[in-house]
Amino acid sequence: MAQKVVLKIMTMTDEKTKQKAIEAVADIYGVDSIAADLKDQKMTIIGEMDAIAIAKKLKKIGKIDIVSVGPAKEEKKDEKKGEKKEEKKDEKK
Repeated sequence: MAQKVVLKIMTMTDEKTKQKAIEAVADIYGVDSIAADLKDQKMTIIGEMDAIAIAKKLKKIGKIDIVSVGPAKEEKKDEKKGEKKEEKKDEKK
């Protein structure tokens, strides 16, 4: 099952470091997509890969914090949030 890993890379402050981080993660078997945000210093990786292998690769680049690890599909969570909002509206009436 595909999982979504969100990491904060403290040393990812410029394009060169961002590129190094993307290349390091791209080598790992099972990675489907990689998204890196320089402003927030966050990297989101989706695929059927080992989260620990990703952390080990990125630690060579700099200090990292694991923000979250979970299933890649977030559609179910959005549906549940929508149901809760509807219930709250009904209670107010």
